[in-house]
Amino acid sequence: MFSPGTKRSNLNARKSGRDKPTTTTTSSSPVTPLTQNRRPLDDNSPIPNRPSTGTPAPWASRLSALARIPPAKKSDKGEETDPIQPVYVGDFPQVLRDEQAVLIQKHAPGNVPISGGMDKETSLTWVICGNKLFVWSYLSPAASKNCIVLDLPLTMSENEDVGKSSNDWLVCFINWDRSTNKVSPQCCSAGVVACNRKTRNLIYWPDIYSAARNEPVVSFPEESEVSFSTSDVKGTPTKLRQQNKLGSNVTRSNSLNCLIACAVPKTHHSHASVALACSSDGELWQFVCSPSGIQRRKISQDMLSKSSQGSDGGQFSGGRGYPRSLVWQSLSHSSDKANRQFLLLTDHEIQCFSIEFSPSFNVSKIWTHEIVGTDGDLGIQKDLAGQKRIWPLNLQIDNDGKVITILIAIFCKDRVTSSSYTEYSLLTMQYKSGVNVSSECVQPHERVLEKKAPIQVIIPKARFEDEEFLFSMRLKVGGKPAGSEIILAGDGTATVSHYWRNSTRLYQFDLPYDAGRVLDASVFPSDDGEDGAWAVLTEKAGVWAIPERAVLLGGVEPPERSLSRKGSSNERSSLEERKNLSFTGNIAPRRATSEAWDSGDRQRTGLTGIARRSAQDEEAETLLNQLFHDFLLSGHTDGAFDKLKTSGAFEREGETNVFARTSKSIVDTLAKHWTTTKGAEIVTSSVVSSQLLEKQQKHKRFLQFLALSKCHEELCSRQRHALHIIMEHGEKLAGMIQLRELQNMLNQNRASGAGTYSTTEMSASGSLWDVIQLVGERARRRTVLLMDRDNAEVFYSKVSDLEEFFYCLERDLDYIISEKMTDSVLFQRAYELSSACVTLLRTAMTCRNEDHLWYPPSEGLTPWTCQEKVRNGLWSLAYFMLQLVKENNSLDDTIKLDSHAHLEVLSDVLLEAYSGAINAKVERGEGHKNLLDEYCNRRDALLECLYQQVKDLVEGKLQDLGEAAEEQKIFGKLSSGLLSIAKRHEGYKTLWSICCDLNNSELLKNLMHDSTGPKRGFSYFVFQQLYDNRQFSKLMRLGEEFQEDLAIFLKQHQDLLWLHEIFLHQFYEASENLHVLALSPKDTSAMEIEAESFDTTIETGLVERRRFLNLSKVAALAGRSANFETKVKQIEADLKILNLQEEIMKLLPDGERQNISQRLLPPVDLIELCLKIQDRELSLRVFDIFAWTSSSFIKSNASLLEDCWRNASNQDDWERLYQASVDEGWGDEETLSILKDTILFQASSRCYGPKAETFEGNFQEALPLRPENSEQVTLKNMGSSVETILMQHKDYPEAGKLMLTAVMLGSVHSNTISIVEEEEPTPME
Repeated sequence: MFSPGTKRSNLNARKSGRDKPTTTTTSSSPVTPLTQNRRPLDDNSPIPNRPSTGTPAPWASRLSALARIPPAKKSDKGEETDPIQPVYVGDFPQVLRDEQAVLIQKHAPGNVPISGGMDKETSLTWVICGNKLFVWSYLSPAASKNCIVLDLPLTMSENEDVGKSSNDWLVCFINWDRSTNKVSPQCCSAGVVACNRKTRNLIYWPDIYSAARNEPVVSFPEESEVSFSTSDVKGTPTKLRQQNKLGSNVTRSNSLNCLIACAVPKTHHSHASVALACSSDGELWQFVCSPSGIQRRKISQDMLSKSSQGSDGGQFSGGRGYPRSLVWQSLSHSSDKANRQFLLLTDHEIQCFSIEFSPSFNVSKIWTHEIVGTDGDLGIQKDLAGQKRIWPLNLQIDNDGKVITILIAIFCKDRVTSSSYTEYSLLTMQYKSGVNVSSECVQPHERVLEKKAPIQVIIPKARFEDEEFLFSMRLKVGGKPAGSEIILAGDGTATVSHYWRNSTRLYQFDLPYDAGRVLDASVFPSDDGEDGAWAVLTEKAGVWAIPERAVLLGGVEPPERSLSRKGSSNERSSLEERKNLSFTGNIAPRRATSEAWDSGDRQRTGLTGIARRSAQDEEAETLLNQLFHDFLLSGHTDGAFDKLKTSGAFEREGETNVFARTSKSIVDTLAKHWTTTKGAEIVTSSVVSSQLLEKQQKHKRFLQFLALSKCHEELCSRQRHALHIIMEHGEKLAGMIQLRELQNMLNQNRASGAGTYSTTEMSASGSLWDVIQLVGERARRRTVLLMDRDNAEVFYSKVSDLEEFFYCLERDLDYIISEKMTDSVLFQRAYELSSACVTLLRTAMTCRNEDHLWYPPSEGLTPWTCQEKVRNGLWSLAYFMLQLVKENNSLDDTIKLDSHAHLEVLSDVLLEAYSGAINAKVERGEGHKNLLDEYCNRRDALLECLYQQVKDLVEGKLQDLGEAAEEQKIFGKLSSGLLSIAKRHEGYKTLWSICCDLNNSELLKNLMHDSTGPKRGFSYFVFQQLYDNRQFSKLMRLGEEFQEDLAIFLKQHQDLLWLHEIFLHQFYEASENLHVLALSPKDTSAMEIEAESFDTTIETGLVERRRFLNLSKVAALAGRSANFETKVKQIEADLKILNLQEEIMKLLPDGERQNISQRLLPPVDLIELCLKIQDRELSLRVFDIFAWTSSSFIKSNASLLEDCWRNASNQDDWERLYQASVDEGWGDEETLSILKDTILFQASSRCYGPKAETFEGNFQEALPLRPENSEQVTLKNMGSSVETILMQHKDYPEAGKLMLTAVMLGSVHSNTISIVEEEEPTPME
């Protein structure tokens, strides 16, 4: 469309050509040649009758499309080509080619026009040729196209040859398949609405994939609907063309301009749909289509706005030629909604309507937005200087339904030169933030849209064209590069516009005339949810793609004056083109497309920008390829290392390293001779295996080259990651070879089991074949350079991307193994995938083990078999099999045994992958807790399921044999594999269960010796199980063989640790632990729990603690360590305090005794309890408690000791005693005899008497009886002593002397003995 401006000489030639009368000769056609002069592609001559003018791109030579379509075979060496060329994707289906050949025989070559289009939602392509409609998926590779042929009813032609009007059809697809996981490239269910632009005859196929697809529903318009024909306009063809120029008043045809259709959600099951069409005479029509018939209804014309552009200067009146475009407001539509909005483009505004999915299908206008008016902020400002006319030509909306793009043409006149020109631009609008565009929310005259960006001028000054040409332009949005648009012109050209680096750049899709016109364009889907590269449908050369890189590199600044195929500054003669064709005959575009991958994946650079490799990298890689080639021929590597080091070949690491790239190019080479193998026939071809073996041999030779040239040593020391990648290429290649053998074996098994089916049919029914198709399809969608290849061909060629096999398992497993399948099919397809995964990973591991000397040090490197894609894919399949087994309990033993075997080996490789990933993270010092938790959870789930399967299998075999004696033998045989997996991956729960079920203590001990782990191995797990199950005797017996392990475990269980320490003759440690255990706050011990489990009633609480203290004393005496005497003394003190608590408990009231029960009270709590009770006997026991505590305890609780003395002084009536002593005149002996019964006397004797005993220190140090200078003591300066405490007593003024006498007498007399001494138990009690 947008060709460069013409030179003046050519302009004069064209002017002279226009003055000549119109003829049908080739020499008189300076513009697009007439169709009758164009020969078909299958002519013998290269380009016969080629017109002297053409449409070459200004940046590339114009090779014929014949030269661009690749031949079947090429040499193994890929040629370098121009990266800005379009990519050939695939030819028309053969049935369409056959139909074209038939029509050519019936008609003149130029009288076989065809029309066609591409549907983005369904990825379907349609072409009408003759009286047939051909439909196929443009995503399918050429080798496996499934074309549907629909016959147009003969009555539609109205006694005319349908072939003559086959380019007058509008076609829409209705996608009935609304599944979210659309992984299959083929549409499963779709309807077709076809409408003739001129006659308005409508055809509806409810479902072209159903058996009744050849029975369409036909609808003809009423006579009043079609009121215009070409006979209404009189005049010669030349005059008609002149009248169609600007300013003409001839009434335009009422042909339809646009057609859209969608499914009716509420009647989705009956394949009902609604279609909308707009015509040039301002009409909007509605067609309700169903299998029972078609209802036609004209929407009220009052709803359409009048034209805002007057008739002055050739303006339309009433919007002549409009509306132009119809689009759905959102491409995605929920089946739950009761209405759907669509946009309509008129000559000055955008109108939004809503159609209700009700029986009446009412259409109502929601809002309008003027884009051509006096306010430039709303769109385009009119009536500017130089403006003569503004044409909104086409409208499109993005996938999200948020951005609207309008193609605008403005007719202008230069006031200086008086020359006329056309300015083409793009206007982008978006919905205003906060505006709800639902029908019930939009207020009248509310502004809904706003400019997203300033108007983007595509061509500032282009040649003026007539209206017919302008109205033939169509706009498409959504392809890559992101934000680009493609503009299709009626003359069959296509131009991609992309705003990049603050300027608009244009890329013209350019094919010579022998490729025909561009019929339509669409986009390839992408896995990331975004649109892919542009796809272009040509009239004669099939489907092509425009890579993103081509647009970025090949885009040029807009030319000053250019448009359509008319005139070009670099037009060349057919002779010059033939010369180029012969010179470049060996260059096929496929070498520029898929086979460009052979050179180290050169075309796969980042396409968001122009990311080029440095010249040094290119030179180093070229040098490496040359040296390797010389090595293959001669076997010598003279000076290779020095040359490569000088070129900088060792400076990059990882995948960018030139050695890694060369290795990748070796394993990813696309076979040139696979193209003769079609579809599933690739599976049965031996060419695949031979090609893989050739790659493997060449890769081994590459490793030999690295070793002999000393490059391997350098890589091993400096670029470990790069060398690791090279070795992994060998692993993947070996795995692919084994996968190929597995597929051959599966095909043979199917052939032997179902002889009535062909191998091709059977291979297509296997789950492995489905995954191969999905992986290949994903690679083709991701890279348009591979679109011309078959899915299986891409899969078996792209060896380095083998991880994608597992990615597709994770993402598309629901599609590969559907719930709609029978159980037997589900199991069989799962088995196939499991075998494939295990084959790939075990082959890689085998290669790694056999060639371990070739590998660099692996510290911190994650193998490809341990990557997240691989792990998740394996887990998806394993989890599916796990659920499948759980949901099918009533399976026969054969299926159970097969499922167990497959799940067992799959679990093994999955857990190995996790183990490798965790080790790599640990070596790199990265956090791995989340990965470790995931590994443990999935490991336990798999091992538990496998263990349950073993138990079910054993139970089934026992029922068949009826011999219980064989149970352990059968169980041991079936569980051997599971035992090995659980042992390697620390599946301790499974190991424990197996040992318990086998009742094999020797096996248990052997596993405990062999298994180690992050938590001290399997032995720790066994100890914990025995402890939790209260099997303490078994636990302690294991300590005889696992002394150190049990000692470590029992550090957390000290109630049993002392037993093991006594067994180890560690008496001092046992005494310490027993002592701590006796004084611990816990009320019971593990030994008590075990005793209770055997229904043995024993005394608990304080009695048990006394036993622990006595045992501690015995252990201390047995150990006789350096300070054992102090230890024994401390234990005896604790025993006395324990006895005191028992005596105190007897003196407590029943309520207090029940609250305390048998709990061990700390000394402080026990003392406070005695003070609280206010009992005479208890007031004396508190001093015994203080006596058997440490001196530090007494000092830190001095205030509590003072409270005890105050409490002791209050236990006797000193006023009465004093009065009695005065009245009776006590003598010394009588005074001593009476005071002995007082608590003060007894307390003084216990604490300060000659026979007073304490554990450590004495009371005199903490609280003396009297201050040092007693004569000067007063209440104001009193210190801490017993005397000062007594001075605060209420009776001290009168009976103070008697109280002090009792204290002093008690300190020198000892007629009382501690209760503790009288009742002290023997050590062995």
